[in-house]
Amino acid sequence: MPKVTLRNTFHVGNTPEVLRAHLSQPQSYVGLSPLVVAVKDVEQGEGETRYTSIERFRFFGLVKYDNRIKVTLRSTPRTVEGEVKSPGGVRLDYRFTLTEKAGGTEVEDILVVHAWVRPLLGYAARKALEVQLARAGVLASRLG
Repeated sequence: MPKVTLRNTFHVGNTPEVLRAHLSQPQSYVGLSPLVVAVKDVEQGEGETRYTSIERFRFFGLVKYDNRIKVTLRSTPRTVEGEVKSPGGVRLDYRFTLTEKAGGTEVEDILVVHAWVRPLLGYAARKALEVQLARAGVLASRLG
């Protein structure tokens, strides 16, 4: 399965613990990704949380499509990571590495996008990059 790896590093003026707590809650992803409009069916397991996230896509500004994706979320003292499975054959693996630095936290945001065909991978990687770059601003705005 072809894949693309995306990286973005940015600073948030708050502690790693605050960021970890925020990123460990499924509801925090509503608006953190401009595509995510809802979270439902949250199940807390041992060491992980599973839930369904609703991504809203608009095609040509008119056609609305709500993509229901399955998400698994885990956290450690220094990371929050997870996997996303989309019914369209796209998978994402992501990791936020949180490092205390300069009166706040350096966030390394790594996304690995997988798709079963290259044209779909190109589209998914472009959307994922848009989300990744927007997420840095949203986190800084929400948490300092």
